[in-house]
Amino acid sequence: MENYIIEMNNIRKEFPGIVANDDITLKLRKGEIHALLGENGAGKSTLMSVLFGLYVPEKGEIRKNGEVVKISNPNDANDLGIGMVHQHFKLVEVFTVLENIILGAEPTKYGFLTTKETRQKVLELSEKFNLKVDIDAKIEDISVGMQQRVEILKMLYRENEILIFDEPTAVLTPQEIDELIKIMKNLIIEGKSILFISHKLNEIMAVCDRVTVLRKGKYIGTVDVSKTNIDELSKMMVGRKIDSIKKTPAKKSDEIVLDVRNLTVSSKLHKNNAVNNVSFQVNAGEILCIAGIEGNGQSELIYGITGLEKITSGQIVLNGKDVTKASIRERNLNGMSHIPEDRHKFGLVLDFNLAQNLALKKYFQEGYHNHGFINFDKIHEHSEALIKQYDIRSGKGSDTIARSMSGGNQQKAIIAREIDCESKLLVAVQPTRGLDVGAIENIHKMIIQERDAHKAVLLISLELEEVLDLSDRILVMFNGQIVAELNPKKTTPQEIGLYMVGAKVQEKFTGSRGGQ
Repeated sequence: MENYIIEMNNIRKEFPGIVANDDITLKLRKGEIHALLGENGAGKSTLMSVLFGLYVPEKGEIRKNGEVVKISNPNDANDLGIGMVHQHFKLVEVFTVLENIILGAEPTKYGFLTTKETRQKVLELSEKFNLKVDIDAKIEDISVGMQQRVEILKMLYRENEILIFDEPTAVLTPQEIDELIKIMKNLIIEGKSILFISHKLNEIMAVCDRVTVLRKGKYIGTVDVSKTNIDELSKMMVGRKIDSIKKTPAKKSDEIVLDVRNLTVSSKLHKNNAVNNVSFQVNAGEILCIAGIEGNGQSELIYGITGLEKITSGQIVLNGKDVTKASIRERNLNGMSHIPEDRHKFGLVLDFNLAQNLALKKYFQEGYHNHGFINFDKIHEHSEALIKQYDIRSGKGSDTIARSMSGGNQQKAIIAREIDCESKLLVAVQPTRGLDVGAIENIHKMIIQERDAHKAVLLISLELEEVLDLSDRILVMFNGQIVAELNPKKTTPQEIGLYMVGAKVQEKFTGSRGGQ
């Protein structure tokens, strides 16, 4: 009989209106990286939340090293050596890295906090596992990739031996993903065992030993990664073959939908400008993609264009109208839709239900209110139509509170609302972040349909494969400026990468590159 470090047997977890885990069994061997694969809403995060003590299952048992254990809360999980890096990090932004790592496990002497030995321990762990991070920096001042390192160090500081990674690469750059894979392999060498929730099949093939597949809350099967392939896994995950997108050539017109002129946006993190004198145009009938490593000004550029931040100088013209000083609603009414990079901060009102979130750009329009009173029947009807069209999965349909939905289904809701606006310009920032292959396929088709309907699409993506698949034209940003304009049919990921790290600059952009 095979020995497993963790066994989750016949787990059932219910929420109002939905069975999230229906008789699921998962077994983790010591010293392996075991992937948990499934569509958005398949029950992956719920199952891991049961193991970490965030949820108590209605049925089933958990064993560690063959012994039945009871996990009622995260403290029980930590006592058993189980740690978890959540998809949305559980960090206090105004605390330092060190303060976050020791939070809840603070060392004391005679009732007073003592951090000298702890500080040394954290520094040794960061060195040992190649997780270098400034332990005195505040969380709000470090990158997402660095925040993830803090979450990993929290587990290592608590000496957890079973590490759960919930969609760890969803918010990382390609370079940070490579680093994380190296870190995970080092953790295995040091005797850890890893449960890796993901929907990125290429990453599972690269780093995992076995993979368990869930679909709509049910167990589909467990296979050895060495004995399967991406096509077989994707079919197990979504129940059908995934087709590659077929994109017809763009029918780009001379109609300029968005004209960005000499845009400069200041940085909140340093004295230099985050965006420095950037100009470009997006025409009707094209997908223009801005590529770059995170932190090179793409976020601030979009904040300036969409009105989330004030610009320092420059001009933004949308559909022939100067919207530089316009409010966000004025920009929306003038034909701008925006899928933001941070769905919690800018995309949803988390304590509103799904119907209310889907109506955020409609409720003030004719038909959605009567003499100042909201027409809830109309809003509910609108919501149900979008839920069906975009396959948004939730326990209570339109009445589901947005906060309780899976990250992927939250993203689907935002995309549904923004495309439904029928705007002339779609600004899509990381639109497929956190989505499974089936959902990505659908979103890509929708973006192409927007372009083919003679609309302009401004796409920001860190996924080079997505950049090359979708874009008709590529601009590369480095250090707050445009450094290249590329034809996706005539370039390679390697060439894009050289521009992304600043190793190359096209001659026509060198004139604008001065000191910042």
